[in-house]
Amino acid sequence: MHTLLWILFSCFIGGLLSVTAAALVTMNTRTHLVSHLVSYAVGAMLGAVFLEILPHAFKLTNNIEATTFVVLFGILLFFVLEKLLLWRHCHGDHCEVHDVHQEDHALKNHQHTHDDRRSGSMIMVGDLFHNFVDGILIGSAFMVSTSLGIVTALAIIAHEIPQEVGNFLILLHSGYKKKEAFIFNLLASFSTVLGGLLAYFILESMMNWIPFILALAASSMIYVSIADLIPGLHKKTELRSTIFQVTLIVLGIASVAITQLIVEG
Repeated sequence: MHTLLWILFSCFIGGLLSVTAAALVTMNTRTHLVSHLVSYAVGAMLGAVFLEILPHAFKLTNNIEATTFVVLFGILLFFVLEKLLLWRHCHGDHCEVHDVHQEDHALKNHQHTHDDRRSGSMIMVGDLFHNFVDGILIGSAFMVSTSLGIVTALAIIAHEIPQEVGNFLILLHSGYKKKEAFIFNLLASFSTVLGGLLAYFILESMMNWIPFILALAASSMIYVSIADLIPGLHKKTELRSTIFQVTLIVLGIASVAITQLIVEG
């Protein structure tokens, strides 16, 4: 098979398999449990950022300061993007009051609040960048040899599953329906194909940009975790809830770490 066909096939199937595997785990989750499992999503995303994405970015660059600057810039960028989404959904001076009334009403009726899909939109942007880089890595490996490309594609699929589970949970928590979450995650995975194509045609000129693309992907996950998800966890102050949340965050981090050890070990 021609190298380009191997790249296209591996990128497409890799994205499809990782999203489908994550969907099978998440789709069977009962709706009322989604808000509790957001803690796992926080751990999975932060684990992916600090155990995989940023270390990989630092290995590929000679300028760590510039890479960390891109992370800071990305966090500010996603803050501004979220503000734009807020302005789109909120008009006038009474938005904050309206949100408080909605939240109070939901709490009284034991309903789950969501954020008008803001955190879901943010995480999809970051996922596009991350999947794009995955495609570049797969394409680069196939340019060396077919066997290396296959091994790299399998490793990336294994790495992606815990993160994709976290993405699904965030989309559901953000207000997306299960079918919508699957479709949007699947569409985001197709940026892997674009990354593979660009790697095949203009690999050398792109290599210097990979650390910065990874840094942007990391910044979106950091921002969504810290700004959108963790504040929601603080609304439950009971000791039992806190222990449950910390346990799930640790499990999220551990799932990324264990997957990494299995793939690389």
